[in-house]
Amino acid sequence: MLETAAPPRSSGDGAAAAAIGERLDRMPITSTHRQLTAVVGIGLLFDTFENNLAGTISKVLQNDFAFNGTTLKLVLASAFVGQFIGSLALGRVADRYGRRRAFLINLALYSGFSLLAAFSPNAVWLIAARFLAGIGIGAEQTLSDCYLADVLPASKRGRYTAWAYTLAFCGVPAVGFAALWLVPLSPLGIDGWRWLFILGSLGSAVVWILRRRLIESPRWLAANGRLEEAELLVARMESQSEGPAARRPLRSPTTAAPAREGVPAREGVSSREGVPADAEQRPRLRTIFTKRYRRRTTMLWIFSVLSVFGYYGFGALAPQILAAKGYGVVTGLGFIALSFLGYPIGSALSLPIIDRYERKTLVGIVAAAMVATGMGFAYADSAVPVVAFGFGYTLCSNVFSNVSHVYLAEQYPTAFRATASGAAYSLSKLSAAALPFILLPVLDAYGPGMLFLVIAAAMALLAATVLLLGDRTTGASVDMER
Repeated sequence: MLETAAPPRSSGDGAAAAAIGERLDRMPITSTHRQLTAVVGIGLLFDTFENNLAGTISKVLQNDFAFNGTTLKLVLASAFVGQFIGSLALGRVADRYGRRRAFLINLALYSGFSLLAAFSPNAVWLIAARFLAGIGIGAEQTLSDCYLADVLPASKRGRYTAWAYTLAFCGVPAVGFAALWLVPLSPLGIDGWRWLFILGSLGSAVVWILRRRLIESPRWLAANGRLEEAELLVARMESQSEGPAARRPLRSPTTAAPAREGVPAREGVSSREGVPADAEQRPRLRTIFTKRYRRRTTMLWIFSVLSVFGYYGFGALAPQILAAKGYGVVTGLGFIALSFLGYPIGSALSLPIIDRYERKTLVGIVAAAMVATGMGFAYADSAVPVVAFGFGYTLCSNVFSNVSHVYLAEQYPTAFRATASGAAYSLSKLSAAALPFILLPVLDAYGPGMLFLVIAAAMALLAATVLLLGDRTTGASVDMER
């Protein structure tokens, strides 16, 4: 049975919760941080495996089930529609009942229904199973980003989140090479493409076991009045630390927030957020539309809708683009597998820069690089440039992805971070579900060049929105008021 949410905490509890956040932010990286990052990264690996699976084998599925154009679009869209629901629902679960509990629910759903997808006798079964698996996997990135934002020190948050995604994006070339290997085969009399769903299901079941050992977020515990549990976890992490940063005393917490420009200090206010502690305790979606968060929410929602054009527009439609260029299924899978090597390499390249430069600036720069390499891929007319530009595109897109994940998780306070981030992510999943219906007709009617012009326009608008409306967040505490 789900435990009930904690009662609103007092202003004194709000100050104590602020102290928990300060201690987490000043802490050096410990063995616990590394273990949590690794477990989260392995879970994300199966998220990327799932998100690229249907697109990678779309031509195989189309041939095996004799899909028409509409059915193919539904197969590609079904998991993303499920992810839209999962992002909304499980984000609220994470804020109300805890990050760890939501992690276990989402992986159990994905593992079970992905296994059912492996035994699909027809297209309707496959579409339904993909939709239900999507509900589980839909919250994976939201939960991971919020959890890592909660537990990692401010100065290392970007780097270690990027490490988690570097591990995660090994799942993209993994699905490419696994498809190249298994699709022509029928091990144990089972079609090769079905084994890909089985691998995803079994892998996520193993991750579910690993995640049972995750600690709950101390920030979430403190925000929900469970200060003794938060204190115990933070003290345990501090005991693993050595050096002056771990021993430096905290400033004494206060129950009154410092005055801001034009706003007098008030009693009974949480020092970390500047809002009444009992109001901060209630994670309600409408909070993100208040004057304080409206500009931020507008920026994130536009960002989430447009980012999938650049990211999933390539990953999901690359086989169709290569088929339009005249390459066969197996040859196309080979090109895709080589291009997909750019995903983990690009993620690794983000490690030295993600905490050094302002994140919203990086978003704009890398979006421009995606446009350039995407147009090169669209007009490439032989094997070497196809693979080279495909590799370049995926490399750039994963620098973009890592910076984006960290940036989106830094926008809202702990009490409703997963709910608010889940709402933004849910729009990206809805946008991804619409992509086949938007981009495939463009590809069919006008070819790869026009397809990437549409993607380029979306990425240009995205970059302008983030640069104009986004806040600076690099190195700042996720509890800091902006």
